[in-house]
Amino acid sequence: SSGPRCPVCAEPWVSPRLLPCLHSLCAPCLRRLGPLREPGLAAARSVLCPVCDAEAELPLGGIGQLNPDYLALGRGGAVAAGCDLCADGAAAGRCLTCGVDLCLFCCQAHRRQKKAAFHAVMELENAKDCSQAGKSLFCPSHPTEEMKLFCEQCDQPVCRDCIVDRHWQQPYDSTGNVIHRHGDALWELLKSTQQHMGTLEDVLGQIDGMGSAIHSHTEAVATEISLFASGYVKAIEEHRDRLLKQLEDLKVQKANLLHLQNAQLQQVLLDMRTGVEFTEHLLTNGSDLEILITKGVVVRRLSKLNSVAYNTHPSVDDWIQFSPQERAGQCCGYEVFGAILNKVVDPARCTLHGEDLHSARQNQLTGFTLLCNDTMGEQMWRGGEAVWVTITHKEKRDCAVKPTVCDNGDGTYHISYSPEEPGLYAVCVYVKGQHVKSSPFTLMVKNKFREHQALFHCCTFCSSGGQKAARCASDGASSLAGGYQGCGHGHKGHPGCPHWSCCGQVKESSECLSGPPSDTSQRSLLRTVAL
Repeated sequence: SSGPRCPVCAEPWVSPRLLPCLHSLCAPCLRRLGPLREPGLAAARSVLCPVCDAEAELPLGGIGQLNPDYLALGRGGAVAAGCDLCADGAAAGRCLTCGVDLCLFCCQAHRRQKKAAFHAVMELENAKDCSQAGKSLFCPSHPTEEMKLFCEQCDQPVCRDCIVDRHWQQPYDSTGNVIHRHGDALWELLKSTQQHMGTLEDVLGQIDGMGSAIHSHTEAVATEISLFASGYVKAIEEHRDRLLKQLEDLKVQKANLLHLQNAQLQQVLLDMRTGVEFTEHLLTNGSDLEILITKGVVVRRLSKLNSVAYNTHPSVDDWIQFSPQERAGQCCGYEVFGAILNKVVDPARCTLHGEDLHSARQNQLTGFTLLCNDTMGEQMWRGGEAVWVTITHKEKRDCAVKPTVCDNGDGTYHISYSPEEPGLYAVCVYVKGQHVKSSPFTLMVKNKFREHQALFHCCTFCSSGGQKAARCASDGASSLAGGYQGCGHGHKGHPGCPHWSCCGQVKESSECLSGPPSDTSQRSLLRTVAL
């Protein structure tokens, strides 16, 4: 038959029961479901729906108390109804008097009952004869009574016997009177559910759209990553080739320098061997007169050979190092790392620079710069060298200055210090434990800068060459108290230009050369002012 079937066994319906999730199963399939037992309970309280995997809670009476799905029996026509009395077997006949479907066993039992002995029982030849359309529904508790009433308190259809039995004194009404109210409420609930369905469908559409967008964006980003990675790989490979070429050029350069040094030394050795052989032959085989005649030429030649300057060590070394962390700039638009380090710092070629390299002021921060060079005299252009500086007082051995060394990362190092005591200091600068060029050197620390304690002005007396009648016109003053001596004249001579009255220094930012004023000069100045 092509009619509705049980979703589990795919057989025509046999006493279908409705689960709380609104999926229907035939009674035999329900009994075969594995129950979900709760701890401490003997009977199963729920089953797992095989259609939606939802946990379906069972009534207190178990599977037999689930609502029959009358609608499943009534739609599609070709259905196999179950027995209305035992709900176990398929309907084999129908009592026309009672209006119930009976299985083969119940048909025989129905005929043996006294009350139903004269009821007409019709055998059902096919499933169509068992159609539930328009069929009256009988009470499961009272099979001979139709369910025409509705108990409001229990919210379920009942028969007349139920009203006088288990539903005594409970409000009830006929199904025809309550169907509109309950049907309308069910319609409203249906509309609300349909709205949620619409919202869910929209959300699912958005989710599908978002999934498609994520997929397309993922593919686009994957393409970007692939392009980036391929470009980066190309840049790294190009940087690798460039490094290998640089390494090969460095090897050739070192080999050429060694070859040149070898040729030069071989020539010097050849010249010396020639001179030595000739001289030995002359001294061994020459007569006294021949030796004296040839002596001048030989002396000049040997002296010249002995004065030839040559390096006692190979002109280059084998120090070649690769630094993976070294920044190597841009390659094909990508920043790459890794550089060949072939420069070795040469302390003898490292130089010191600074305006006040040999002089400083007491309690004044000053410093100088160390420039590190390699064996070829070229700047290292990288930091990390072991630089050590000591500044020690020559007279006070326990007096030392603690310098600060700052690595600029480009081959230069700034050394700063602030001496607390004046005097001569010995400054030693070491790189890799060796003195640099010009180290050690002497540092002169002068006393603290002395400020001027007078006026910086253009005194007319000094400008006039020392005329006593001259009047000062500086700072808008018409005269000086005490005449020309009001200048203060802590200096000798007449500068003839703007100067400090205390010491005669003509530079306004200069240090005062005069000492603290003596008591005699103070009294003389007071006496002059008083006069």
